Formats: sequence, C-alpha cells, structure tokens
Amino acid sequence: MEQKRATIGDVAKRAGVSITTVSRVLNKNYPVKEATRQKVEEAIEILDFKPNLLARGLIHNRTQTIGILTPSIENLFFSEVVKGIDSAIKANGYTAFLGNTEGDSDQEKLMIDNMKNRSVDGIIAINPRTNNIKSGYYEALSKQIPLIIINGYNRGIHCNYVLNDGEVGALEAFRYLYECGHREIAFLRGQVSYSYDVKEDMYKQFCKDYHLTYRHENILVVEDGNGLETVEQSKALVEQILRKQSGLTSLFACNDWMAVGALNAAKSLGITVPDDFSIIGFDNTIISQITEPRLTTVDQSMSRLGQISGKRICELIEGKSSENKKIVIETKLLKRESVGQVNR
Repeated sequence: MEQKRATIGDVAKRAGVSITTVSRVLNKNYPVKEATRQKVEEAIEILDFKPNLLARGLIHNRTQTIGILTPSIENLFFSEVVKGIDSAIKANGYTAFLGNTEGDSDQEKLMIDNMKNRSVDGIIAINPRTNNIKSGYYEALSKQIPLIIINGYNRGIHCNYVLNDGEVGALEAFRYLYECGHREIAFLRGQVSYSYDVKEDMYKQFCKDYHLTYRHENILVVEDGNGLETVEQSKALVEQILRKQSGLTSLFACNDWMAVGALNAAKSLGITVPDDFSIIGFDNTIISQITEPRLTTVDQSMSRLGQISGKRICELIEGKSSENKKIVIETKLLKRESVGQVNR
C-alpha cells in the first residue's frame, strides 16, 4: 500500500507547533525562534514532507512555472532553444511547462488558455503562428501575463521579442553563393512563418541588388517546415526542380531539415554536392554537422537565444522590467563542404 503523503498539519503535530508556525518556517516571511525552526525542520525531514507548490503559489500569486510553446519537438532548432530557456529559468527557481502546438494556430490558443488556467507566471512562445500575431492576439495577451515571443517579430505589434537577425543571416548566405559564382539560386521554405517570410524578402532584395532574374518557379514551398516529414517533402520538391532546370546551380533552405532533403534529392539524381550543386541551410543544428558533405549553414546561436529569452521572462515576472523590448541576436555563416565554386 502506498504511504500517505505527509501534510502541513502532520508536520505541525510532530513538531508541537501550530500550522501557522510551520508556514512561517517554509515561507521565511516571519521571524521564528531558532529552536522552533529546528524542530519544524526536523519534523519535515522525518516525515519527508513536500510542500504543495501550486497551493503555495496561489497564496503568493506565483507558481514558479513558465509556459513554453513550440511548434515542434522534432525540429532540433526548437529543442536547443527550449534547453536554453530551461537552463535560464531553472537558475531563477522556475520550472518549465512545455506545450507542442504542431504549428496549428487554434492549438496555440488552446494551449495558452491551458497554461493560464494552470496559473503559469509567464509564457514564452517560439515561432508562434503569424495570423495569431497579426490579429493582435499576442499583444492583448502580453497585457495579461508576462510574455516573450521568439523569432516572430512583426512591426506594429507591441510585445517583448527575442530574435535572430534572420535578414542579415540570409543575405550573408546569398552573398556567399554569389561570390562562389552562383547566379541561379533556388529558395526552399515552409508554408507559414514570419521567419520564412523574412528570408524570402531578403531573397527578392538580393536578386534586385545583384541584378539577378527573380524567378517565381525557383521558390519551393513545403507544407510543414518543422516536422520529420519536411525532409521527404523537401526531397520531392528539389528533385522536381532539378529535373526541370538544368541551369540551376544552388539552393538556399530556410532550415537544416529542408537542406537535408535537398541533399537527399541531389544524391538520388546522381548530382554531386558541392561539385555540381551547392546547398546552404539555416540554424546550425547538430544534423548539419553529421551530413555528408557537412552542411554550410547559418548559425542562429540557439542555446543563447533560449537563455536570453529565459532571463528576460524572469525579469518581467519579477517586475525588474516593464517596457517592451526587441532583442536581436547576431547570426553567423558557417562555411563547410556543401558549397562549391562555379567555373565561369
């Protein structure tokens, strides 16, 4: 038979004090004689008493929990960001409550409602759905609870943001391909995400600035950019375009999953990377370091992104900051073996 869990009343009875005194020892919010405190602590140890954190949280209007929303638990980018958040909030005494939305905007709202019902102290949303941001949903939410949005910045929407400089990162990648002699560059993205939109805007701007012909047929769109199915979807799309366009020499993928799909497509068609075709990914997840050849990619400093977001949400919860901020983290192009020179 499972042993009954000790209550605060059991501790008080064992120590020969009132429940109020036990509460004062636990919360350290009122002076208690040293001898009394020792008796209470001994009783807690003997009974293996575990305070009900939720009940204590309701009393103090804190649960020491932070909700984290992610559109995928398969994509290693999000996993690394979550790890960074978790390490930062743990250091400040908070526990993570994780919700996987699978990129569904309605599920996103439902999970946020669940988190609010569980009285989380704050919420961090990683790559939330663009329609929920543009509708003003998140701006309204930020007035109800401390909120951080990671990589979902939209002009005119007033929230706290932490994001990578996706514009500079993408542009650096396109410039590198140009320097290597590439003039026909395909662009591979997911269907709905602000980060994809930003990168595509940079692709159009790059074509304009470098006097390259912008071809709509060079824009490839997979249904879901975050799950494992992304690799197969990307492979199928890249195979199609490589069969149609013999002059295509390179491809930029909005994340490393997509880039792996492109690598697989080239291999299935007998096209050598980087001798015949070059590929650049985005994120610098572990997968980019173990492909053959290793992927050239844009490093988003995923762990740092999470850590900064975790520290920032703690500041908001604890009242150390109240103003909305946009914190931008630099990206870095990592040149590996998947990009080669074009002989002209």
